[in-house]
Amino acid sequence: QELELLDASNAVFKLTGPVLVKQEMEEAKTTVGKRLAYITGEIKRYEQQMQELERRSEQQRETLGRLQQELQRAQGKA
Repeated sequence: QELELLDASNAVFKLTGPVLVKQEMEEAKTTVGKRLAYITGEIKRYEQQMQELERRSEQQRETLGRLQQELQRAQGKA
């Protein structure tokens, strides 16, 4: 968003090690766009992983509940 506010007369710099290097505006916009796309993709991937793990956790919780009920019934009959 901030890059969109700049015009051609503004200078953009890139930090390379301990040195600031002048960078073309279009190159800076492209780099930022690619980084944002990558970060957005990573966030989506982690959200999907979390949903899958929550689903598995719920399945395990249900299985555990059934097994506990069976154990209580078996102990009650004995």
